[in-house]
Amino acid sequence: MKYAHLIKLTVFSYENEGSQPVLDAFLMFFPFNLQDNKVDFRKTNAAGFNESKINIFEAALTKANLVSQFLKNLLNNLDENQKNTILAQLESRLDKNLDFFLRFDKDLWINEKKLVLTDSGKCFHLKISIAAFPKKREIALNVINNLFSEK
Repeated sequence: MKYAHLIKLTVFSYENEGSQPVLDAFLMFFPFNLQDNKVDFRKTNAAGFNESKINIFEAALTKANLVSQFLKNLLNNLDENQKNTILAQLESRLDKNLDFFLRFDKDLWINEKKLVLTDSGKCFHLKISIAAFPKKREIALNVINNLFSEK
């Protein structure tokens, strides 16, 4: 079953935390090599408050087999509590374009390899464009429900 058309992962790395641990943690989301699979990966620079430097890491997946591998890896790294929280918050995480949004605590993923949902800004941002046919909210909610209910 196809769950998504597009997956986009983004994270901000601030100068004072060092880019390499953030990049390493970012790459752990992907159970494959981005370069070998010709995945659109970007690193851009921005200026934050007080002229601090920010690196922005971003990758987008559109190939069905890579999307599937990514989602399988994501589900394997989520515990039952996190999956249940996602299921309980389905409505609020799905927008009118049928894009589904999750945020994962950056420090817990970097330091403990544990995916924990967060509402804070210090996080990995995940956008999943849901494959719903026809493109209706109710169908998209069922697709997400099926995805996060899988055993």
